[in-house]
Amino acid sequence: MSDRPLKLLLIDQDPIFRLGLQVALEAIPNLEAIAVVETDTIALQILAETAKKDPNQLNLLVLEFGNGRSTTSQQLGLQFCRQLRALYPNLPILLLSSIQEQGLLLAAKSVGVNGYCPKGTPLPELVAVMQEVADGGSYWFQDREAIITPNSSLLTPNSSLPFSKLRNNLRLSGIANIDATLAAVTAQLQVPGLPILDRAILAGQRRELLAARWLINRLLVSSQERQEEQIPVAEEPPFTPSLSSTIQQRQAVSPLLSPGTLQSALFTSCVTKLQFPLRNVTDIPLEIDIFRDDKKRELLYLILQKIAEQLDELRTSQIEINQLHELRNTLIRDLWQAVIIDFFGKFSRIKIVNQNIEIVNLLLQNQEVVQRDILNKIPLVCEFYSYVLFQTELNIDNTSYPVVSAEAKSQALMILENLLIQVANGVVQPLLNYLADVEEIKQNFYGQQLISTREVERFRNDLSWKYRFKNYINEPKEVFESRYELFVIVPRGIANTSVYAPRNQELVKLSNIPLVVTLLLEFSDAIAPRLKSLVAIFGSGIVFILTQIVGRGLGLIGRGILQGIGSVSPVEKNFRRNSDRPK
Repeated sequence: MSDRPLKLLLIDQDPIFRLGLQVALEAIPNLEAIAVVETDTIALQILAETAKKDPNQLNLLVLEFGNGRSTTSQQLGLQFCRQLRALYPNLPILLLSSIQEQGLLLAAKSVGVNGYCPKGTPLPELVAVMQEVADGGSYWFQDREAIITPNSSLLTPNSSLPFSKLRNNLRLSGIANIDATLAAVTAQLQVPGLPILDRAILAGQRRELLAARWLINRLLVSSQERQEEQIPVAEEPPFTPSLSSTIQQRQAVSPLLSPGTLQSALFTSCVTKLQFPLRNVTDIPLEIDIFRDDKKRELLYLILQKIAEQLDELRTSQIEINQLHELRNTLIRDLWQAVIIDFFGKFSRIKIVNQNIEIVNLLLQNQEVVQRDILNKIPLVCEFYSYVLFQTELNIDNTSYPVVSAEAKSQALMILENLLIQVANGVVQPLLNYLADVEEIKQNFYGQQLISTREVERFRNDLSWKYRFKNYINEPKEVFESRYELFVIVPRGIANTSVYAPRNQELVKLSNIPLVVTLLLEFSDAIAPRLKSLVAIFGSGIVFILTQIVGRGLGLIGRGILQGIGSVSPVEKNFRRNSDRPK
């Protein structure tokens, strides 16, 4: 294996796979994803720019044939590979795809593709294949015995035996599937407010999965491999602890974590949760509710990617921890601007009344309003950045969580999810302010239930009332109660929860109506116990009067009436009979 750094370009239409693989590869030493793109056109632009600056900067291109299923996209993928081989004859190409057709793989080999690896391959093996192809070798999954390279040490010690190879592949495949399910179950267990019965069921599923994982490792591992498992962790290859799936969650965090590993584990968990439904299950309207699910998910993925890029820039600039509070608003504003530019397209235009308007420039004009109403009010941003960059403890809910603890990761994940959702709201707000009723915008972004003009206006009115209540009532109440409201992603959709955090400085700054609200709350807290006691005494008196006096009086009167009716003597009865006879 070559010691030179592996620098690759990834092309794939699936945003989940792109981001998942990028996050997983960030923890691998001597490996860098120069760019992760969606289309062939963008890839060609990046290749051209890279060739001008430094032809040797990129040493591997990893791609998928379109969506991997459509015959048309597969043919276009083959044509693109021919074009790449003509333009960059020395650039190694690895096909990382879900396709399995032997004919298509032979066609890919004939047009110059250097290797093929299926999606779902365990990450350590995938990294080894990438390095193998980048070093000039060849790797084809369906012909694993014929790896044309002298570096046979990349394979397991028993790979020369067909049965050992089959057994190892089965073991890795089974563990990958178990890890994927285990990650989903663990993510659900971290959902706040989960019912006790559901938590017990999920905990049982997790124990069963861990037991199955242990059993597979014992049944499908050779004695030599079992001996290698006794080697201390420090002697293993750097990428061995990583998970085998591109979007799976790490199950354990080592006590000695690098910031990149901590961020990778956290972002991988977030990618897993972003696959849940994104329907708003709270009673609070959100700007992103107007988007279709695919656009909503695409926007959240993009924000997550931009946060990762921003964290990398902060590490490169060697920022100090005490500077985070000073740069907090600038970081969120720059994040918001970068997302708007990439999500809508820097040069995208829309025609309104015979005018071609640049969408990005129009939306960025609303920066002051968005920053005042949304961005500046996103809670615990500095705490999150400090946790990821400097591995500081998280102090939330009046508790200090150690960096490597599962509780710290769970709390950081909630903060990250809220940051994604709130920045997404900030991206959509200027769109609703300026271009809410434009048909082209409706067709490209809106959900079917909010596409009519009446529904759009009703939705905007709900948002307006939300901010009125938030500014004058809800936010002062949260400040007075020393808590923040967070939006989180749970299996059923977007939910909300609250966490405790000191807000005394904000409480001192309240004035006008917000201050009156806090005073009313304090007055209510002061008088409520006395008022309840008075009402209880008064209510007891009323109950006594109604039951003991009025009730008994009515009962005595009714009893007297009934007794009077039933006490007519026999003489009176005979007299009445005689008086009724005809004379």
